[in-house]
Amino acid sequence: MKIGKISETVLKRTVLRSLDFKRSDVLTGAGVGEDCAALQTDADEVLVLSTDPITGAEENIGTLAVHTTVNDLASSGAEPVGILVSILLPPSTEEAGLRQMMQEMQEACARLQIQILGGHTEVTEVVTRPVLTVTGVAKVKKDRFLSTGGIEPGEDLIVTKWIGLEGTSIAARARREQLLERYPKAMVEDSAQFDRYLSILPEARIAASLGASAMHDVTEGGIFGALWEMAEASGIGLEADLKRIPIRQETVEICNLLDMNPYGLVSGGSLLIAAKDGNRIVEALEKAGIPAAIVGRTTAGNDRIIKNDGERRYLEPPRSDELYKLYK
Repeated sequence: MKIGKISETVLKRTVLRSLDFKRSDVLTGAGVGEDCAALQTDADEVLVLSTDPITGAEENIGTLAVHTTVNDLASSGAEPVGILVSILLPPSTEEAGLRQMMQEMQEACARLQIQILGGHTEVTEVVTRPVLTVTGVAKVKKDRFLSTGGIEPGEDLIVTKWIGLEGTSIAARARREQLLERYPKAMVEDSAQFDRYLSILPEARIAASLGASAMHDVTEGGIFGALWEMAEASGIGLEADLKRIPIRQETVEICNLLDMNPYGLVSGGSLLIAAKDGNRIVEALEKAGIPAAIVGRTTAGNDRIIKNDGERRYLEPPRSDELYKLYK
């Protein structure tokens, strides 16, 4: 199989089809596009769980690992509480490297006001570079929980900040010398610091409070993957305008040089929101200093369309993330 997330076909056929035992207290379980599981623990409260590995980065891996999982939790409308961390290290890792990862995670958690609850750390020959898997725990009132599949036709689709932030930061760090041969040092260094935008907690809180129907953290597979997964989870179609999708020029330049499609590039830091009144949410986000744009609408049926200067093409199921081209 190809590196990256398995295809939707394989996921449905081999993974999801195997999960036939269900419990009544599990409100949301495994499904296409669903980033979180939800368990009812009290009459009006839900425990929300999510897990994610970081496999496509080495530098700043601790920060990326925390934000990836916490952003998934925030996209469900929940308040993150803590994380569990599994760290697999190749034998070549020095203790200083492990210390750096832990410092990055602790600093990220402190900023987000969440706790590292526990985990496991192991050196093993089965990995060639560090692999961090983070499981996050959050809580939310039952009537405030948002699943990815909670959308109806005729809703606005909103994208916050800019797509490709996470992938741009990783690429700028991993290919720094190559990029410096073409671009100014200031641009490359600033692009490497795009991880400062990774948290979507502020926009998730605002959107949830203003009646968002669903939210989806734009991670592996990029914005095209997130649009597909959100529509697939709800069983609806959509139309999105490529020109309206916000993207930094630095991302465009770096992706052009490295032959990556920015619309299929891991985009932690950007939140996809579906809402009946998108303008209200965009205005509130902008007042809070968070850029946002309405990029399309959901539709009846199953057609998922991307428009670009009068051209229309069908959106395809997510493929391997463009980031993995860095390691070929």
